[in-house]
Amino acid sequence: MTKTLPVPAQADPGFTLAEMKSFVRKHFDDFVNRKMSEVALQNFSADFLDHDEAGGPVIGPLAAKTMMENAHQRWPDLHVEVEDILAEGDKVMVRNTWTATEKSSGKKIEFHGFVLWRFANRKIVERWATITPPQEVKT
Repeated sequence: MTKTLPVPAQADPGFTLAEMKSFVRKHFDDFVNRKMSEVALQNFSADFLDHDEAGGPVIGPLAAKTMMENAHQRWPDLHVEVEDILAEGDKVMVRNTWTATEKSSGKKIEFHGFVLWRFANRKIVERWATITPPQEVKT
């Protein structure tokens, strides 16, 4: 039986389209590149719904914070580059490239993803993501 999760309320994003895109760029930069996992607690609503967390759908910002802390333990140099960003209505879509070096093996990897964020009341309230399997990068 599939568990039905409550969807965060629909509300005005509180930002212009340009402001939402800027917010998402800064979020990726702080959350991933600057290793500031605590921004999840500021940028995501309390009822944030992550449809595509690694362990399945999750409510609340804490799972994202913990996931990123674990990722930085495994890949200390984890970096994301926003390649394309589009905004419409209350949503922002990002195409990005991720690179990292695995701490235990020294293997360099790269993967790509698409992330769709939904905003309400100046917070990110939902996330959908699709990523490619990591590929080893030969140097």
